[in-house]
Amino acid sequence: MGHDVFMRQAIALAVENVENGGGPFGAVIVKDGVVVATGVNRVVPNNDPTAHAEVNAIRAACVKLGTFDLSGCVIYTSCEPCPMCLGAIYWARLDKIYYGATQVDAAAVDFDDSFIYRELELKPADRDKPVENMLHAEAQAPFNAWRAKADKVEY
Repeated sequence: MGHDVFMRQAIALAVENVENGGGPFGAVIVKDGVVVATGVNRVVPNNDPTAHAEVNAIRAACVKLGTFDLSGCVIYTSCEPCPMCLGAIYWARLDKIYYGATQVDAAAVDFDDSFIYRELELKPADRDKPVENMLHAEAQAPFNAWRAKADKVEY
């Protein structure tokens, strides 16, 4: 199957999800030309601000494949990923991102992530949300435990 087939599936999932009370976003994860998992935006129905289509598809793919490393997979998403989803895609090690609508298109229907992109460019002290670093020395304990762990699985 061609790329357009998988993208059309992501778009159809997004349209169907709107009809089912979710946001207008759909995603499809493919490995070796076969759909591994799909996801749709369920932020409002699930009362979960992280329930974006890409994140839901990644979670489902990881469960299905029994791994947190989705190398060898690609994602088709009906819209350009937001900063959170882009981060999740990188952490999951997906090989490539195909997207349909752009972040500008999403902003035109009130899904505007531009403020997050701007915030990421700022120093923590200059961000809109107050940010305060505290107990820095004590917060090294988990990292020290990680360094000392002989049987850790690195990711």
